[in-house]
Amino acid sequence: MLVDSPPEQRAETAPAPPNRRAVRALGLLASVAILVLVAVASIAIGAKALSLDQVWHGLFHDTGTYGDVVVGERLSRTVLGLLAGAALGLSGAVLQALTRNPLADPGLLGINAGASAAVVTAITYLGVTSLTGYVWFAFAGAAAVGALVWFLGGSRGATPVRLALAGTAISAALYGYLQAVMITDDAALAKMRFWTVGSLASATNSTVLQVLPFLAVGTVLALALARPLNAVAMGDDTARALGANLNRTRALAMVAATVLCGAATAACGPIVFVGLMVPHVVRSFTGPDLRWILPYATVLSPVLLLGADVIGRVVARPSELQVGIVTAIIGGPVFIFLVRRRRTAQL
Repeated sequence: MLVDSPPEQRAETAPAPPNRRAVRALGLLASVAILVLVAVASIAIGAKALSLDQVWHGLFHDTGTYGDVVVGERLSRTVLGLLAGAALGLSGAVLQALTRNPLADPGLLGINAGASAAVVTAITYLGVTSLTGYVWFAFAGAAAVGALVWFLGGSRGATPVRLALAGTAISAALYGYLQAVMITDDAALAKMRFWTVGSLASATNSTVLQVLPFLAVGTVLALALARPLNAVAMGDDTARALGANLNRTRALAMVAATVLCGAATAACGPIVFVGLMVPHVVRSFTGPDLRWILPYATVLSPVLLLGADVIGRVVARPSELQVGIVTAIIGGPVFIFLVRRRRTAQL
């Protein structure tokens, strides 16, 4: 259901007073500091706990010891969590502005479904078994569905309602296909069951390098769209009056969200609630201005993702819970609480 806030609650995104801008800037710096601490915890905490001295030695004086190898593996995992978390948070914020729906997330436009369907096809029919192999299929599936949603949503006449309806319909069809294939193919089911819940456990330097260019392009594009998306979020008539090019802005926003979410999903699997919850929370203390929402979402989304990954490693020692399971467990109750608060339910 699309949620559009009343006109009186759509505050103009005029420059904030100097003192408010200073508070927001300090808050962003504090968020970066929190992210650094969570990243260090992600490297130090796991089935084998490491001291800060061991972490420092593994990062800067690697001699090939067991501790250094563990630090190297966790570093790849942490970097991927940073990149994927930022991508999911950014794509969620962009899609919420694009659809004028505070409950929107990357799954709304079928991006997760496209990536999942492409991966199960590659595994079942093409014999692809390695992560580095099906990363490209997942990204291609996400991109193809993003383009199809844009086409079915009206292309030049695309509206938030059309895009959401097209994405929902395509998601339903693709998830039906995915379930049918996995039910009839035990091998595909066995290989897909961990990928479909979302995990950082299989992160490698190769995976990071494969998705990094896409994430960099998507991040730059999303941040550059902050001003025009501010206009689009206030309604079509207002956006036109402000001189915004609606079709171009929506097309570029679709590209940015598809690239970001497609690359993150390809590397980690479909992780839920990060792209939905973090922009929703951020909006409660930044207001509706995307010039602040997007940077905050970029920083705080990895905090949630890496924090959930650390929790999953601690509560199930010596094994672990996949990060997608932990974010779902945490995100469900928290999001119900947030939705019940009137202020955070508004765009």
